[in-house]
Amino acid sequence: MMEGRRAFLSKAGVLGCTAAVATTAGATPVEDQPATGSEPQFTDSVFRSIRSFGVLPENTATENAQNLQKAIDWAAVRGAALFVEPTAEPYRVSSGIVLKANASLVGVHGPVGRGTRHPHKPQPVGSVFAIEDESQPFITVQATTQIRGVQFWYPKQAVQDGDKIIAYPPTIQASQTTPAQAVTLSCLTFFGEYLAMDFNATKSKSCEQVLFEHCYGYPLSGTFIRINHCYDIPRILHCHVNPANRRFIDGGHGRDVIDAVMAKQSFCYILNGTDNAQLIDVFTFGTWGGIYLGPDTYGQLTNFNLDCVAVGIHKLGANSFNRNWQISQGSIIANAGAPLSDIHPVIVEGEGHTSISNVECFSGTNRALTTVGKSQDFLLVRGNERLTVSLMGCRMRDYVSDEPITNENPEALVQAVVCVDKHEQGYQL
Repeated sequence: MMEGRRAFLSKAGVLGCTAAVATTAGATPVEDQPATGSEPQFTDSVFRSIRSFGVLPENTATENAQNLQKAIDWAAVRGAALFVEPTAEPYRVSSGIVLKANASLVGVHGPVGRGTRHPHKPQPVGSVFAIEDESQPFITVQATTQIRGVQFWYPKQAVQDGDKIIAYPPTIQASQTTPAQAVTLSCLTFFGEYLAMDFNATKSKSCEQVLFEHCYGYPLSGTFIRINHCYDIPRILHCHVNPANRRFIDGGHGRDVIDAVMAKQSFCYILNGTDNAQLIDVFTFGTWGGIYLGPDTYGQLTNFNLDCVAVGIHKLGANSFNRNWQISQGSIIANAGAPLSDIHPVIVEGEGHTSISNVECFSGTNRALTTVGKSQDFLLVRGNERLTVSLMGCRMRDYVSDEPITNENPEALVQAVVCVDKHEQGYQL
């Protein structure tokens, strides 16, 4: 058992970091210490299972919440990791947990889109927290914290009936009382969440150096990640939003639920007040909007797929100095969630510059949700302030307007080269 835990923690990066600290301090590295039957040195120096604090599948959610908080209190003063030990039955935990600074929660999973599944019941297994109450965010994170390899499951959430969607508070939320900086959220999977990760902070308590990577889910509010006031390079990497993510558990969310999510007219990824944000390899299916790039943001978006949306990317800008986005290597299928006249793969307004290269858009039908099957155009430019847009190498098709670009802004400069229109003809502007 001990060797297995060592191997896991080494892979997760926890053991290697701890051993390095021990060596620097002149102590014997944990890897070199002799194993004993009770494993005292390894357990106390590197991590402890949440079960050792009384977080157990057979407990009530309230009991587990109290005991998990005690475990976090122990870990926070040591900068330690808590092992979310895998079990056949999830840990039922009430909301309101605070992941205090320096503490980590580490489970056994990579992202498990499609869902782990109990052999006899429609529920996930492994490192799983089951959340049933709606009173507050499940877990609030402070600075220098990590959650990795964990599943979050809402067993009471609607799967097939859109009228029965429960508007749960965010699963993970940035602290509103202390700056939530240097937070790592990695290899997480959400089942039945309403809003997965909420990092809307205030300017005085900004959330900086936040990393979201390899996170999977399908938020029934339509919003998976939202960020505000993050000025030191937020990163959203390799995230996947899809109603089929729970397919192995219970078949996945049905069409009625997906249509209800689309009707909320929310964006999957929302950025406001960010500097040089990085979005790489992001996917969404069946959310009204793909990515919202607010007026006070700039950065790079690359390698993306936004499938079955009404609006793929909505880019704004509050000044002409640095409210600029470089958008490349992506695909947008804008075909659902709104009247045809409101379906646009890309919308640009405000000030600043937008560079779009090697982005293709196409449309059509999909049986998973109600679709229109066409988009109005490829790009809509609106407003009355000076802005610039350059397009290169874009493939544009399945739009109904005469031209792929609709420019309603007399102050805008829009240029396109080596692009292809719906007639499969070269398009330049």
